[in-house]
Amino acid sequence: MTKSELHNIKIEMPDPELKAQAKKKWDELAKPIDGLGSFEDTVCKIAGILGTVDFDLSEKGLIIMCADNGIVEEGVSQTGKEVTYEVAALMGRRKSSVGIMLKDYPAHILTVDIGIDSDDTPEGVLDRKVAKGTKNFLYESAMTGDEALKAIETGMACVKDFKDKGNSIIATGEMGIGNTTTSSALLSVLTGLEPAKCTGRGAGLSDEGLSRKIEVIEKALAFHFPEGSKDAFDALCRVGGLDIAGLTGVFIGGALYKVPIIIDGFISMVAALIANRLVPGCSEYMIASHMGKEIGMKVLSEELGLDPVIYGRLALGEGTGAVMLFPLLDMVMSMYKSGTNFADTPIEEYERFDSK
Repeated sequence: MTKSELHNIKIEMPDPELKAQAKKKWDELAKPIDGLGSFEDTVCKIAGILGTVDFDLSEKGLIIMCADNGIVEEGVSQTGKEVTYEVAALMGRRKSSVGIMLKDYPAHILTVDIGIDSDDTPEGVLDRKVAKGTKNFLYESAMTGDEALKAIETGMACVKDFKDKGNSIIATGEMGIGNTTTSSALLSVLTGLEPAKCTGRGAGLSDEGLSRKIEVIEKALAFHFPEGSKDAFDALCRVGGLDIAGLTGVFIGGALYKVPIIIDGFISMVAALIANRLVPGCSEYMIASHMGKEIGMKVLSEELGLDPVIYGRLALGEGTGAVMLFPLLDMVMSMYKSGTNFADTPIEEYERFDSK
């Protein structure tokens, strides 16, 4: 895929009529209007995406992109890059945090080595290594345009494969030491906000460490964008990560193949923003799971026009917040499919007075 082909991808919008039909189905259930709030809206959105009001979400998937980031050389993280490989190895055995959380849950997990800095790929992890990590973006571009395109294409292919295997909804996750630094840098470029307003403590930094992280990002942005820029692809190549590029492809793939994609936390949401900038309309196929602890989450949700439903100050990554939405959706879908209708009770149906 070329850059031109990427920008020429056309997205068909979800069917508004089916969304309206799903809302009508909700209103016919014996409960207050909009009683399940944002969850009702999510189900309506999924109906529009999947093209039917009678859909099934029993087959769910999680795609995790793993990659190393050269910027770690600047001391922006509490741990070294070797932790990326170690956690990916745990993921391959379903022993990492998200694997344990899904231990008794029937979800399909695909962990992808899209850029771990290693000669091999851990057992149980799909080898789609574009490069052995990115370059240190304080001094040079993190990746080439071809590498970014290959990573994006990989993410798109993963979605198609999961859909072909019967998955009707996909969550996103990532693993990559240093990726809150890449995400903060990208958010600053794409929104024009100063780095201090986009940068948090990641996996845990002291005040001194946080100041160092912000300083590194400020210097890098001054080096790469002396006159500013909001070109999403250029920003991705200069200060992004291969995990973010891969997730960008997952979000584009969701829109292209009509699969709802659940955003996890800060890193995933930055990838979602890039996808929506590269291929406008992608956000219509995205579902925000949670409002994480990172400082940039609120502005990201506003940029995408998406409202997360879980507020737990999460900061773990791996897709842990995204998969928390799975059992919640199961409960909501039970109500949507099997709830008692007003017509089957002596209760008078509620009347809708607003335009929602």
